[in-house]
Amino acid sequence: MTHLRVRIGVLGLALLAGLTVTPAATATPAGIPAARTPTTEERRLDGAAPQEILRRSGFDTVAPEFVRALGRAATYARAERIVAREGARLWRRAVDRAQGRGPAGGDLSREDDRPLYWARLGMTREVRGWEPEFGLTDARRARLLDELERTSRGQDSVRYPARTGPHQGMKRILVTGFDPFTLDRDIRISNPSGATALALDGTTIRTADGPARVETVVFPVRWQDFTGDTSPGSGSGEGTVERTLRPYLPRVDLFTTVSQGRVGRFDVERTNGAWRGGFPDNDDVSVTGTVPVTDPASQPQWTTTSLPYARIVAAHTGRFPVYDHTSVTEIPAGGTDPVVRPDGPTPGSQARAGGGGDYLSNEIAYRATLLRDRLGLGASLPGGHVHTPVLQFGADNTDPATGTVTDPEFVRNRLDIIAQVRAILTVAADASAPAVSGTERARG
Repeated sequence: MTHLRVRIGVLGLALLAGLTVTPAATATPAGIPAARTPTTEERRLDGAAPQEILRRSGFDTVAPEFVRALGRAATYARAERIVAREGARLWRRAVDRAQGRGPAGGDLSREDDRPLYWARLGMTREVRGWEPEFGLTDARRARLLDELERTSRGQDSVRYPARTGPHQGMKRILVTGFDPFTLDRDIRISNPSGATALALDGTTIRTADGPARVETVVFPVRWQDFTGDTSPGSGSGEGTVERTLRPYLPRVDLFTTVSQGRVGRFDVERTNGAWRGGFPDNDDVSVTGTVPVTDPASQPQWTTTSLPYARIVAAHTGRFPVYDHTSVTEIPAGGTDPVVRPDGPTPGSQARAGGGGDYLSNEIAYRATLLRDRLGLGASLPGGHVHTPVLQFGADNTDPATGTVTDPEFVRNRLDIIAQVRAILTVAADASAPAVSGTERARG
């Protein structure tokens, strides 16, 4: 998910707070509030490929069951409870399916992240168009949508065991993934970072110091969600990333944001930049400018990984090579034109692309590591961004118009990427200091 300065055909992918926003091109029907009409992202749901993915996973029942549940809501308070319950149920169902629990629901491989993505859009579309008898203001509808997003992405279900008794010394690892994106290029696309999040959520990995518990969350590919509320007095600059990660970073021993990056390789991104490059998001919105954060006066142009990148790169973690990626694009101090720096930024420069580009993958890495630093955890908490290889279909299944939604090579590639992320986490945990409590870290 990086908007890299290289092109890799239709699969040249990107994930990277700005001032210029180009809205989706589709028009809102006259007389109908925009908050109540399907988004560009939701309108893709009726395509043949999304419907096949839902049918072949058994997730085609999610939206209809959700509609029936909403129909029993006689009050707004009841609607809130239903939305929270059904969102959490969707997340748990996707995690259970990915980890081999319960029925597969169809012949689509279990680790597939796409059923969760498309089923969620079916639910959000229903909330957006819902007109209950008790009436629903746009503000209350927005709160229901926000609750559905949070619960169906695992953002409010991160649970670590107490550091006492049999769990004393157990490390805590937090991992993030993303939705599929670049869907107008290929609507069949899957995101290996989202699949990894489903496969690893709530699992335990073995490290040199003992077990480590992994908890995961998934984020949308939308600029606005990262920006947050921009209304006066709202604290603009803190969106879904800060809201989700802030409660957990002081309590974990390692965090890794993960997204899809370059073909055939993993990258540990050394440096993250405070710049949005304008690549359209899943709602076809384009944003260019400085990443918006709270207290912009103290905002750095660059943040740096604290992951043990040398150890990760040196270890054998799987079939894909892993690189310590140090290149950035900057405007040098006193300059006006962007310059690519293979070895990282120079003093006083302005960011134009981090190692992970200028899209939402760079931005989540920037926001997470800036939050780490602003919480005073930079010296003690290993964290940063890992880019996975691009998830590719088989050589004879590359045409979105004629190809199938899955094939054996596609499944193998995704499984290998998931396994290698797990191995990278193990190496990173082995290289980090012994687990300490959040209180002890805060004191340090």
